[in-house]
Parts: sequence; structure tokens; C-alpha cells
Amino acid sequence: MATDIVAQLADCLAKTGVEEGELSYKGQGRKLDTAQSVEEIVKEIQDFQGLQALRLEGNTVGVEAAQAIAKALETKNEFKCCYWSDMFTGRLRSEIPPALNSLGDALLTAGARLTVLDLSDNAFGPDGVKAIEKLLKSSACHTLQELRLNNCGMGIGGGKILAASLIECHKKSSAEGAPLSLKLFIAGRNRLENDGATALAQAFQLMGSLEEVHMPQNGINHAGVTALATAMQHNADLRVLNLNDNTFTKKGAIAMAQALKHLRNIQVINFGDCLVRSEGAMAIAETVSDGLPILKELNLSFGEITEEAAVALARAVKGKAQLEKLDLNGMHTHICTEREREDNLSSEYTLKALFYFFFLVCITFLKSDDEGEPEDDDEEEEDDEEEDEDEEEVDEEEVEEEEEEDEEEEEEEESTANKVSTPPSTPRPPDVSSFLSFPSPDKLLKLGAKRALLIEQHVDVADAMKTAEAFLKISSVYKEENEDVKNAVLDSIDAILKKAFAAPSFQGYSFVSSLLVLLGLIKSEDKVKPVLVVPGHLQALEHIVRQDYFPKESVAVLEAFILCHHALNGQ
Repeated sequence: MATDIVAQLADCLAKTGVEEGELSYKGQGRKLDTAQSVEEIVKEIQDFQGLQALRLEGNTVGVEAAQAIAKALETKNEFKCCYWSDMFTGRLRSEIPPALNSLGDALLTAGARLTVLDLSDNAFGPDGVKAIEKLLKSSACHTLQELRLNNCGMGIGGGKILAASLIECHKKSSAEGAPLSLKLFIAGRNRLENDGATALAQAFQLMGSLEEVHMPQNGINHAGVTALATAMQHNADLRVLNLNDNTFTKKGAIAMAQALKHLRNIQVINFGDCLVRSEGAMAIAETVSDGLPILKELNLSFGEITEEAAVALARAVKGKAQLEKLDLNGMHTHICTEREREDNLSSEYTLKALFYFFFLVCITFLKSDDEGEPEDDDEEEEDDEEEDEDEEEVDEEEVEEEEEEDEEEEEEEESTANKVSTPPSTPRPPDVSSFLSFPSPDKLLKLGAKRALLIEQHVDVADAMKTAEAFLKISSVYKEENEDVKNAVLDSIDAILKKAFAAPSFQGYSFVSSLLVLLGLIKSEDKVKPVLVVPGHLQALEHIVRQDYFPKESVAVLEAFILCHHALNGQ
């Protein structure tokens, strides 16, 4: 049974996108200032044959470092995907454009044909958009399918530059016989307002290829909403439309209701917190009633809707066989579909597994695809750009303070070590911490024959989350073709998990929960960042469920999750 469960879990994890041809430094928190600081990255890029994707999210890249990385990319003609969100934290705004210019020029030199460009969470403003203008207009973006620019502070000016660039790209690509066919566009929290949204609407109408549009929290009023509604009519394959937290009012909502009549493939409509008003809601209800056959989600929460309009909406969705969610929150209305009631039927699991199964159903069902834009906690979000910048500065100060505290602690430990004599057989090598911070096969092997014991002593196995983190970090360096690395990984994870599961106070269910959260398969209330899933994680999972120390009830939990995951995805 364990092998079957792991096979199913491996299949699910594979769908999260372990990409071939991908080089990732995601979430490593590196501060890359100079060419010297990126020597290792540059070498790995140069040595990577068939490089198609590069992940730099969660690091901070300076101008000189970006130029060095760009130089390495100049020969990568198979390159397709730029995952470059959140990579300028703490940088001066003046540093970002030259860094982006260097990277963009390198892609042009390489003759790359991009499918994904993700620059979200980089507060570069209009100047940042100017820095990628040349790239967006070039042949490198003729094949672009996903453009992610969430939370970049583009403003009206940046929105207009972006729109003009997309129009120019479409014009040039059309002349070559393969017009730009963008599928996914994300630009939430950018203060595009009416003028920026109207400019982008012209580009959307021209392309006519969009399948998902996410533009929440942009200060767009009815004029901009009406322009977007007109553009959406020309995108017949649109499946997801998220305009949460803009201001439709009656005019905008009625215009959008008319546009929806042309969108028979629409599945998710998010107009929450958009002030659609009762007249607008009634118009949308009429459209839903007459069409939208595969609608799955409709969100009109906090829209100043009366009871009469809410009843009209409820009647409109009554016959929608695929409907999963109708959100009219904000007026104390709750509608539970028959499908939701059927999902709550019991199954033949043990009491613990049964409880966990329904917990996973709830968490997974509520997991959002709206790029992390909360719908019901808007009062906690700051709309003022100066406050956003202040928060970033505070974050940087906190990071610097933490680094200084870590350095002071290390100095104190070294001082103590000089004063107090310890037996030569018990000291903890400093590179254990280094390995767990930035795992690599070489670092693991350099820990020596006692690596398993050293790692076991280093990891706090009383903490389920820390144990899960250590498991994923160690297993990430697993190499099937390298027996030394393979054995070192398996011995090390066996050591920490044997110790963990042997402790009476250790919660096996908490460990599995933490594991699933870190793998990005369930959502945590603590906003834990998931790791990038690699084949080593799957190999290690398959290994541990076969071991005697791994409890059978934890295997049952994995099985419950698999069934839940498949049920919710119609598999």
C-alpha cells in the first residue's frame, strides 16, 4: 500500500511543475552585489546544457551581479522562462532599471523565445517598465504566454508604456505570421487607475487570446472597467477574470454583465469588493441565468447588494452543474451548493485519518489562485505607496538586525569555545549549519562519515516543522546516479526521522502536515513559503514510507490526502 500511495503522491507532486531544463535559486535569500558573489551561479548557468528556465525569486540582485548573470545567459538560445519576482528587495529604485536592461539585452543576444516573464513583487515603478520596454517589443516576446507583473507599482505611466509595448509586440509578431497570443496577464496592486486600465484594454482587445486576467486593487473606476469589459468581449477563451477591489458602481457592473454574455468559457468571476450595487448584481444575475454554462465560482462579496439582488443571483446559479462557490459575503448570506454537501459525506477511515481527511478537504478547497490577494481582509492592506516603501525599509532593517545578532552569537560561541575545553569527539562542525542553509551534494559529503549523527544532533526533532524542513533540504540534493550522495542523503534522513518518531511527544500528523504545507499542496494560515519540488523529494518520500520507523497511521494520512486531492481535481 505504501508504494501505491507514494506513486500517487509523486504523480500529484509532478503536476506542481518540476521543470526539465530549470535552474533554481528560489527563496535562498542571497545578497548578490558583485560579479564575485555570483561566480557559482554564473558557472552553473554556463555549464547547464539546454537551460530553459532560471529562478531568482527571493534573492536580492545588484547591478554588477545582474550584468554577470546576463553575460552567462547570452549563449542560452533555448531559454524560455524568467522567474524573476521579488529579486530586488532593499535595492535603490535607480539600481533596478540597469539590472533589468542587462538581463533583457542578454536574452535578445541569445535569441531566446520567452513563454513566461515573471517580475512580480519588484517595486520598480514606471522606470522599471521602461527598462523592459525593449524586451517586450522584441522577437523574444513574440511567443510570450504568461506575463506576471503583480505589485510592481507601475502606476498610470507604467501601464501606458506596458500597453504600448504589447501592442507593438503584437504588430511585429503578426507581420511575421505568428501574432502574440498572451494567455495569462497578472498586474494586481499597481495603481493603474482608469487611464492605465484603458490603455491595457486596447492591447487586450487587439490580442484576443487571454484566458486569465488578474487586475485586483488598481483603483479602477467605471470608465476603466467599461473599457476592460469591451476588451474582454474579444477574448472568447477567457476562463478567469479577477478584478477584485476596484470600483465598478452600477455603470461598470452593467457593462461587465454585457461583456460576460460573450464569454461562454468563463469559469471564475471575482468582482468581490467592487461595489457592483444591486442594479449591477441584477444585470450579472441575468447574464449568468441565460449563459455561462461552465461557471465554477462567482464572487460578488461586499458589493452593497440588497436581499432581492442576492436572491436573483441564487436563482441564476441554481442550475449550474459545475458551480462550486457563490460568495455574497458582506451581507450575511450563505449559499451551500449540493456539491459541497456531497463532499462532506463520511468515508471508511480510522477516526484520526477521517478527521485529517476533512481538514485537508477544507484547506485544499479554500486554497486560492488569486496570486495571494486576500478578498476579505482588505482593511489590513495599505494602499499608500509611501507606507509600502516604509514597510520594505523596516523589513530590510529587521533582516540586517537579525544578521548582526547572528554574527554576535557566532562570536560569543567562538569566545566560549576558546575558554571552555570540550572533548575532541563532540564538537559540532560549523558546516552543518552551512549545509542546511544552502544544501549541496558536496557540502553533504564533506561532513564526513559521521554526517548522519551530526545532522541528527543539529536538527530540533521536537519541532515537526523544523524536522520537515530539514528532511526537504537534505533530500533536495539526492542524486540517483551518485551512490555516495544517494547513501549520504538516505542515511541522514533516516537518522533524523528515526529519532523524531521514537520520541513519545513527537506528533507524526504534524510532521506530515508540515511536509504537505512546505511542498505547496495545502495552505497554511502562517503563510509558509513552499519549496520548489525536485525529484529528490519524491525519491526520499518513497524511501521513508517503506521504513519501519514510519508509522502506518501517517501512511494513512498520505492516502487520505491523495484521495482528497484527486476528488477535488476531478481525477
